[in-house]
Amino acid sequence: MKNAKHDAYCKYDDQRLTAFTSSLYIAAMVSSLVASRVTRTVGRQSVMLVGGVLFLVGSVINAGAVNIDMLIIGRMLLGFGVGFTTQAAPLYLAETSPARWRGAFTTAYNIFQVLGALAATLTNYFTNHIRGWGWRVSLGLAAVPAAAVVLGALLVPDTPSSLVLRGDTDGARVSLQRLRGAGADTEAEFKGIVHAVEDARRNDDGAFRRLRGGGYRHYQVMVVAIPSFFDLTGVIVMAVFSPVLFRTVGFSSQKAVLGSVILSLVNLASSLLSSCVMDRTGRRFLFLAGGAAMLVCQVTQMPNISKCSDRVSI
Repeated sequence: MKNAKHDAYCKYDDQRLTAFTSSLYIAAMVSSLVASRVTRTVGRQSVMLVGGVLFLVGSVINAGAVNIDMLIIGRMLLGFGVGFTTQAAPLYLAETSPARWRGAFTTAYNIFQVLGALAATLTNYFTNHIRGWGWRVSLGLAAVPAAAVVLGALLVPDTPSSLVLRGDTDGARVSLQRLRGAGADTEAEFKGIVHAVEDARRNDDGAFRRLRGGGYRHYQVMVVAIPSFFDLTGVIVMAVFSPVLFRTVGFSSQKAVLGSVILSLVNLASSLLSSCVMDRTGRRFLFLAGGAAMLVCQVTQMPNISKCSDRVSI
C-alpha cells in the first residue's frame, strides 16, 4: 500500500497508537485485580464514586493533552476508572434491584453498555470532520458520562448487603427503606439480606478449597475457556481497532469510522434481540447461535479481506 496516506485513523504499525489504546486495558486489568477486595471493604457506592472521578480526571487530561505522555496518563486513569466501576456497578444493581426485576436490571446494564459504545463511535464519526482538534472533542466528551456516574454515586445510598457485610445493620435498614420507598414493608427482605450475608460469610473461607476439588473441574474449564476463545476470535480487536483495520483494507478515513458505527449498530440490534427472546429460547441456544454466526462470519470474511488488502481507498 505504497500510496496510502496517514491520518488519525491510519497509523500502520505505530507503537504510540498501540500504547495509547492498550494502556486503558492494561490499567483496567490491574485495577480489576484489586477492585473486588476494595469493593468488599469500602462498599459499592464508594467504589463507583472513585471510578467516576478517575474517569472524569482522565477525560480532562486527554482533552487538554499536549503530548503522547499526557494522553497515555489520561488513558490509564480511564482504565483504572473502568476497572473499578465495572466491578461495582453490576453488584450495585444486583443488590439493590427487587428480586422480580433483577434480570431486567442486568439486561438493561448490558444494553446501556452497547448504547455507550454506539454513542462513542457516532461521536468519533462526527468529530472526525473537525480538522485539527476534533480528537480533543471526542476524548473530552467522555467527561459527560463520567460526571453522570459521579453525580449518581453521590445521590444513591450504598447497598444494604454491603452495609450488613461491613457490620452496619442500622445503615442497611435505612438504605433498604430509602430504596423501596418510605411506606414499603422491608422487614422480610431485610432479614433475607442478613441471612444471605451470614451464609456467604460461613462459606467464604472454604470456597477456594472446594473449587480445587474434582467436582468443579469442568465448571472451571468452561469459565476459562469460554471468555478465552471468545477473545481469540478477534472480536475485541475489531471493537478497539476497527477504524484502523478498515483503513488498512482500503477504506477512506471517514468510511473507516462509519464502519465502526455500523458494527456498533449491529451489536445494539443483536443485544436487543437476544434480550427479548432469551427467556423463551434459553441461554444455551443463544450461546450456540452466536458461536455459529461468528464462525460463519470469520470464514466468509477471509477472502474479502484478501481481495481488499491491495486497495487504497473506497
